Parts: sequence; C-alpha cells; structure tokens
Amino acid sequence: MAFKAELSVKLAAVCIAVGAAFGMSAACAADPVSINIVDVAGNLQLTQKGFEAFKAKHPDLVSSITFTNAPAPQLPGKIKAMQAAGRSDIDLVVTGTDALAAGIQQGLWEKLLPDQSKALPGVLDKYAPGPRKMQDIAQGYGLEVTYMPAGPLLEYNPAKVTDVPKTPDQLLAWCKAHPNKLIYARPANSGPGRTFLMGLPYVLGDKDPMDPINGWDKTWAFLKQLNDCIPYYPGGTSAVMKELGEGTRDMTVTVTGWDINPRALGIVPAEFKVGAFDNMTWVNDAHYMVIPKGVPKEKLDVLYKLMNFMLEPAQQALTYDDGYFYPGPAVKDVPLSMAPAKSQEVIQKFGRPEYAKLLADRPHVLPLNAQAMVAAFQKWDREIGAAKTK
Repeated sequence: MAFKAELSVKLAAVCIAVGAAFGMSAACAADPVSINIVDVAGNLQLTQKGFEAFKAKHPDLVSSITFTNAPAPQLPGKIKAMQAAGRSDIDLVVTGTDALAAGIQQGLWEKLLPDQSKALPGVLDKYAPGPRKMQDIAQGYGLEVTYMPAGPLLEYNPAKVTDVPKTPDQLLAWCKAHPNKLIYARPANSGPGRTFLMGLPYVLGDKDPMDPINGWDKTWAFLKQLNDCIPYYPGGTSAVMKELGEGTRDMTVTVTGWDINPRALGIVPAEFKVGAFDNMTWVNDAHYMVIPKGVPKEKLDVLYKLMNFMLEPAQQALTYDDGYFYPGPAVKDVPLSMAPAKSQEVIQKFGRPEYAKLLADRPHVLPLNAQAMVAAFQKWDREIGAAKTK
C-alpha cells in the first residue's frame, strides 16, 4: 500500500511538471467532470452535436453533459441567486446578445479574454471578418460560436399579403388595415424581435441608432403607433411562427435563420415569402459561449478545451444545421460544402436566392452594446409591451 501511495505521488508530480513545462493546467490525475450546459438562444440545434463529439473524444475529461433550455430574460436572475448562495449548478451558457448583455451588466460571467488567452490561444484570429466584429460585443466575457447576418426582414403569407410593405409607414398602414394580423415577439427573448427593434432607427433615420434612450425618438413613436393594431406580444419567436404557419397571423418580422428553419421543419409553409424595407440596414447577430462566475477550477480547465474544440472547422460546419441561424459558422474557411449532406440539401431547398444580393447591397452594423441593449429592452417592456406581453 505504501508503494502504491508513493507511486501515485510521483505520478502526480510528473503530471504537474509536464503541464508546467508546456504552459498547461495539468488535470492528469483528475476524474472526468460532469458539465451542465444551459441554452437560452435555441443554439443547441446548432452546437449540441459538437458538444457531444467533445465528450466522445475526451472521456478522460468529461463523464456526462446535461443540456437544458431556459428563457433568456429569466437566466441572469437565476444565476445571480445561485452565485449569492455559493452554488455553481450551471457550467456553460450558450446565449444570444440578450442574456450576454444582461450578464455583462450584472457581472455574472467569467472574463475569458485576455485573462485566459493562454488556455484559449489565437481564438480571435479564427473568426471571419463579420463575426470578428461581433466578437467585440462580448467584451471578453464570451466566445462567439455561431454567426448570422440577421435582418430585419418581414415574412408573410403571399396569399393574404399582396401589398408588401417597403417602408415602416407602409407597414403601419397595412397593420391598421389588417388589425391583429401582424405580431412579433418580445425583443428581450426573440432574435427577430430585437433585430426589428434595433433595425428601425436606421430605416427611420433616427438621431443616434446606437442610443435607444436619447436617440430613438422616431422609433419609439412608431412602435407606439404600431402597438395599436398588434393583438399581443408572444414571449418567444416559436409561438410567432406557429401562429403564422397556422394562419392566425399573416405577417411577422423575421431574420434569415427564422425564415429558413421553420419552413424546413414544416412549421411555416414553404411558399411563404420575405421582404425587406427599401433602405434596410442589416443588424448582425451571434451566439456566444459564456461561463458563470463560481465554476470550480477543475471544470474551467475542461471548459476552455471544450470552447477551443467548438471553434474547430469540423464542429463549425455542423452549425449550418437546418438553417436556424443562417449561415451559422463564425470562423473562417467553413463553406457549405463542409456541412453534412442534410444541411446542404436544406439550404439549397429553403434558402433565398435574393439573400445574396441583399447581403451584398445593404450596409451591415453591430447590434447595440450590452448596456444600451438592456436599456432598450427595459424601455420596450415598460412603454410598448407592458400590457400585451404573454
């Protein structure tokens, strides 16, 4: 027994020495860890297979992965309560810009860059140009894992909408002429909702599209007028698409992925169309991997490896998926030809030829920064959706 104990000590010492020599955090003797991943963006459609591939490749590091879905607006409060209680039930969050922003503002996330640049070597150099700009939104607190030049776009039933709006004024006129036939989801929990919210200041010519409190006079006035002919605001985009597909509504706001994916899944009829405002500006979108503060060290070492793995081309190619976050990949040199055959078939069948021209012809901008986005959500909740959000 004494010999075995002595041998274990020597092996641990060798492990630590080797790790130190290569600048790594050695976990040779550690048991595999369980990882709890919470998704507040629908991102697991794009990344779950990649996360599972990491577990399959590294059984020495990961014993199990649990996947959970949660609404973005509720997550920051839940994490804050756990951290106050000294608990760390959530190891990794995949989020859109909504919960990312709220978590940055409330100090919930671990600082990854530049603090952990040794464990995450060269990650910023992996991103394609558009996604690289979106990575800055994370302010070092998250790593972008998927990317979409989003919208805002209008999706409609061509059998019911023949006079497709080309301006916000025309959209308002259509809505008033067809009350209860246009809806969109609460921006704080909807990619299309917040893209519409952030895209309007550019289309309307507001004073400062990046300042929702002092620079969006035209946007807030427009949304209050539009509110009069909208029956209610669903809590998420899925409910919107269900009502659109069932024929309860004739039009909604959308983004590229939320146009392609519900039609590919049969939730929305394939023949439904999209339109864009004449002077639209693309407000790009992304999903991020973030780590809540309080995750133990032995898990952090594994999570950093997992993040690096998810940015490899093979895992990024999986994010084309069924068009949910079109195109999907955030890193350079991951063409559609690298995607699974099913993904290629879906994009070829349900993608829009007009997207290429729109993406090339219209300008692209970043979404609001974390503080401004939270302020915009709060103002919308208070002044627009207060009485009608379900």
